[in-house]
Amino acid sequence: QVQLVESGGGLVQPGGSLRLSCAASGSIFSIVRMGWYRQAPANQRELVATITNIGSINYADSVKGRFTISRDNAKNTVYLQMNSLKPEDTAVYVCNFRLIKSLAEPVYDYKGQGMQVTVSS
Repeated sequence: QVQLVESGGGLVQPGGSLRLSCAASGSIFSIVRMGWYRQAPANQRELVATITNIGSINYADSVKGRFTISRDNAKNTVYLQMNSLKPEDTAVYVCNFRLIKSLAEPVYDYKGQGMQVTVSS
């Protein structure tokens, strides 16, 4: 079994910063990719940022220059540093790990429970 535990969400004023964390635990053989999605009311789910096991990083255009994704392989943890936050960044943020539990199993996506991030004055 694999579990993802997220932390760091909350309420912040426009222009402020938050750091999200997501730690995976359980039966993990290899992590292929880690990333963050967000879902705002009435909006489609948006892929915010991803980082692969070889360090390849991608960002949504809407967050480039403001958000930074990073990882700690020893802790199976991914981070999302969010700076210069805007009201339109308000959403539920969900971490995603694409990983292999064992050589006998296929790659599978595991998702966190989701955290509310609200940017408002």
